[in-house]
Amino acid sequence: MPDILNSYLGPAAGLATSILWTATSLFFTAAAKRIGPTVLNAARILMAVVLLSLTHRLLGETWIPHALPKQVALLAASGLVGLTIGDHALFIAFVDIGPRLTMLIMTTSPLFAVLFGWVALGETLPPVAWIGVALTVAGVGWVVAERGHGGPQHTPHRWRGILLALVGAICQAGGLLLSKQGMGHGWLPDDARLDPQAATLVRMTFAALGTLPIVAVYSLRLRANPLAWKYRAGDLKTGMIFAATGACTGPFLGVWMSLVASDNAPLGVAQTLCSLVPVFILPVVVVVHKERVTLRAVIGAVVAVLGAALLFIQ
Repeated sequence: MPDILNSYLGPAAGLATSILWTATSLFFTAAAKRIGPTVLNAARILMAVVLLSLTHRLLGETWIPHALPKQVALLAASGLVGLTIGDHALFIAFVDIGPRLTMLIMTTSPLFAVLFGWVALGETLPPVAWIGVALTVAGVGWVVAERGHGGPQHTPHRWRGILLALVGAICQAGGLLLSKQGMGHGWLPDDARLDPQAATLVRMTFAALGTLPIVAVYSLRLRANPLAWKYRAGDLKTGMIFAATGACTGPFLGVWMSLVASDNAPLGVAQTLCSLVPVFILPVVVVVHKERVTLRAVIGAVVAVLGAALLFIQ
């Protein structure tokens, strides 16, 4: 029975990641409207570090994970690549070309993950897994491409936005690869590897350090122009509540589950199952925002779920 559970652990964690990140997108959207993206970005990572530290203390009886220098270096690089460079590129791409085209380009991330897993870790996928990856990427791409024509299509920075969205897709896959290597895959025996929770704590700590220069610059701007802080006390309190909730579902549980997925499944499979947010958010926008979802979006979602099911059972 344990072997059966272990075989499903990676895919299940990948699906859980997509569900958690779907919730995170809603919480962080509400928070950003109230406290702004800069405060939100710093707050979410700091809250996640606190939660991860407390969890590690409860699970491992230590505050600081016992990691080799090479593991720390790889996980630090993972935080820099995936959470600093990748996320920043995506934020600029959202402005340059809009969320629809950005998310469409982001559906190439699993393909880069398959390539990176093959080159760096020697991971190969059976034919049924390739079919699952293709169906999932096609289904997600179909859903995202159909979501209206929002976003600038002909802007002076269109090609910059396309390039940065591609950088974001590569960084997301590369960050997951570095995390998997940081845990010890490909160079350490199984009993010497770092567990996903401890690896997430190390990765998030270095991501928090990376936010310090951004927060410092933002603080200097506020000192120079106090009126720039225009948020009311009620908005600040509510925004922090949304930020804390999103930090639980995203940087805390979501990133943790993504590393559990990559620890227990091939990199391409893990990244594909972690990329289902555009599909899972469809029923949410119907129920919460009362949006109308077209037949094309439903078909795309069904195709993506079928692909995910193939990856889950393969």
